[in-house]
Amino acid sequence: MVTMTIWWVAIFLEGLLLVRGFQQKLFRQYPFFYSYILFVFLEEFLRFIAYHWDAKLYFKVYWSTQYLSLVVGSTVIFELYRIGLRAYPGTARMARASLSIVFAVIFVKVLENPTLGLFPWLAFKSEQLERSLRVVQASALLVLVAMCIWYAIPFGRNLKGIVYGYGLFISMSVLQLTAASRLWNHIGVVWSYIQPCSYLMVLGIWVGALWNFDHVAESRPDSKTGGDYGALADSTRGLLEQARARMGSAVRP
Repeated sequence: MVTMTIWWVAIFLEGLLLVRGFQQKLFRQYPFFYSYILFVFLEEFLRFIAYHWDAKLYFKVYWSTQYLSLVVGSTVIFELYRIGLRAYPGTARMARASLSIVFAVIFVKVLENPTLGLFPWLAFKSEQLERSLRVVQASALLVLVAMCIWYAIPFGRNLKGIVYGYGLFISMSVLQLTAASRLWNHIGVVWSYIQPCSYLMVLGIWVGALWNFDHVAESRPDSKTGGDYGALADSTRGLLEQARARMGSAVRP
């Protein structure tokens, strides 16, 4: 009963987020983010129907949509860089290109040599793929926040809410896929409620931050950068290279 309640509350908040986004014309400002929310909203309905229709069908629907969700969710990071570094388009393009390479390497390394049949293989590989993607997403998000703080680039209420909410979501996912998975026999029952409740918190942050459109003037290079993209580009490139290097072992089969 509790699980079903959390499920329906999440669907309601996702629907509310989509409605307000349409009313406030936020879809044009954050197309990838709202595409992700729309995908998750439809995904939840599809899973709900499959869950009540047939257990075997739910298994197939869950793992098929889970992989698509990881792909669509990764595009949110690209959008955050595009908007967060809008005053530095060259740096933003460089960062997105670097992240594209990292994401592509992860998918190729983790999903090569399918075995066990399609859906069992997807289930078997899911944890490894999601852990790798979430760690890269977390690193990329930290790099973006660090750059924006260091160079005094304003976020605005809408973007700040997306970053905070997505950061919390990624953090809980990484925690679940590392510490929680190793201690599942001890905390599995409790975690099965903590994780979905944390997702409700994420949706609450997004609904509050995106309830109204926040008109934030585009930032301009300040005295700290001297109007030169070079320092910011070099710093961003260095941090992303460090993140990519740390992921080397994670993407090896």
